[in-house]
Amino acid sequence: MPVKPGWEGRYFEDFEVGDVYRCRLGRTVTETDNIWFTLLTNNTNQIHFNNEYGKRTEFGRCLVNSALTLAIVAGMGVADVSENGFALGWDEIKLPNPVFAGDTLYSQSEVVEKRESKSKPQSGIIKVRTRGINQDGHVVIDYTRSVMVWRKAYAPKRDLFPEIKE
Repeated sequence: MPVKPGWEGRYFEDFEVGDVYRCRLGRTVTETDNIWFTLLTNNTNQIHFNNEYGKRTEFGRCLVNSALTLAIVAGMGVADVSENGFALGWDEIKLPNPVFAGDTLYSQSEVVEKRESKSKPQSGIIKVRTRGINQDGHVVIDYTRSVMVWRKAYAPKRDLFPEIKE
C-alpha cells in the first residue's frame, strides 16, 4: 500500500507576497508553561511567577513571559513559513496587549516580501509579518521576520523516516 505524504511545508516557489497563513491550532498558555519557561530562561522578574507581586501591578495578576509568547506564536507558524528554511532575523517585535495564564493564542502570518538570495541560489528570502492573537481577538504580539527558504530542488532530503524491518 502506498504511503501518502503529509504536509511538508512550503518552499520558496510556494510563497507569494500578500499570502496569509493562519495556524489551524490554538494554544492555551498555562501557569505551569509560564513558570517553567521563566525559570528555564533565568528571568528573575517576579511579575511572571509571584502572584502576590502580580496583584500589586496595574494588571492585578502575573503576566505571561513575553519571550514565551514569542516562542509559541513563532512555533505556530513553522509549518507554514519556516519548515523548509531557517530564520535570518527578527524585526519590530511589539507587545500591544498582555498575555495571562489561561489565554489561548492563535497565529497569522502575511508574506510581505519575497526575493532571490544573492549569495545562495538554492534558496530565497521571504519576510513575513506575524501577529499573535488571543481568544478575544486582541493582538498580543506583532513582528516581522526574515527566513531563508530552500527551493524545492535543493531542499535537504526528506526521506528521514526509517525503513521498517520485520
